[in-house]
Amino acid sequence: MRLGVLTGGGDAPGLNAVIRGIVIKANQLGYSVTGFLSGWRSMLDGKSIPLGLEDVETIVRKGGTILGTSRTNLAKIENGMEKAKVTLKSKNIDCLIAIGGEDTLGVAAKLFKSGVNTIGVPKTIDNDLESTDYTFGFDTAINIAMECLDRLHTTAESHHRVMVVELMGRHAGWIALEAGIAGDAHIILIPEQKFDVDEICNMIQKRVDSGKTYTIIAVSEGALPKSLDQNLTKDNEVDSFGHIKLGGIAEWLAKQIEQKTKQETRHTVLGHIQRGGAPSAFDRVLGTRMGLKAVALAEEKKFGQMVSLRGTELFSVSLEEGVKKLKTVSEERYAEARILMGK
Repeated sequence: MRLGVLTGGGDAPGLNAVIRGIVIKANQLGYSVTGFLSGWRSMLDGKSIPLGLEDVETIVRKGGTILGTSRTNLAKIENGMEKAKVTLKSKNIDCLIAIGGEDTLGVAAKLFKSGVNTIGVPKTIDNDLESTDYTFGFDTAINIAMECLDRLHTTAESHHRVMVVELMGRHAGWIALEAGIAGDAHIILIPEQKFDVDEICNMIQKRVDSGKTYTIIAVSEGALPKSLDQNLTKDNEVDSFGHIKLGGIAEWLAKQIEQKTKQETRHTVLGHIQRGGAPSAFDRVLGTRMGLKAVALAEEKKFGQMVSLRGTELFSVSLEEGVKKLKTVSEERYAEARILMGK
């Protein structure tokens, strides 16, 4: 069997572990692997490289993806799906393994419906796919965010400041929730629950009144105050999947807090720092296992499936099912964080 593999959407620590797992398992079965460069864009320009054991022997330790990535949406490009079929046929690909989030896997699902053998591996540092318990990259992201919060505690305490830290999370607040709890943030704000600025200011004032001289606030980029109708953005640019680039909630909130409480308030945006660097042990292991599982699905001719983690075991669900629903933070989970807030 001749396998193809591509990585699409935002990069995530653990992508190279998946690629490595795919190549090693394919080699064991006598399959060949072709790596397509820069995500779905490669279906238009045909750029690819052969992948052998020597190409992947050291990549498990590396962040990013050796194949490159893009946010190309074939469904929005004229004859994009047909061009993909032509490219895959010209490379003699029997099955394409797509590694990505809801957008990347959504394209893979459409290709499968049009007759292309595809398999998906879920990837998103936001950990927001309902059909799998964890996605690789999330563990690394929350540990990086936790370390940054740890560091901000010392400078905020020294200067008696309020620090507002903006974390990734467009629709789901998992990074802010878990990094915030682990990093001892005093207030955690997520997209799933609109927040009241006055309530936040009251929490800060209560800390001051009790002798606590600083406050750390972890806020998801998609968090929304009750006073606004739509998310803050830096510009009106939209990617090929229709996503507006969010950003600015930390800066906006910091100004509101300083104006209302007269407490010196600063903001910082972690941004792509959360994506970068070497993957954690958890993400290296999970990525590797998912790569091995993807090839096993191809061997069993279970096309149109996505690898899924349930508990500690790997299963599969249909690609269509895999991208149908986002996994968001429940009221119960956020209630746990609220118990800790303002303390």
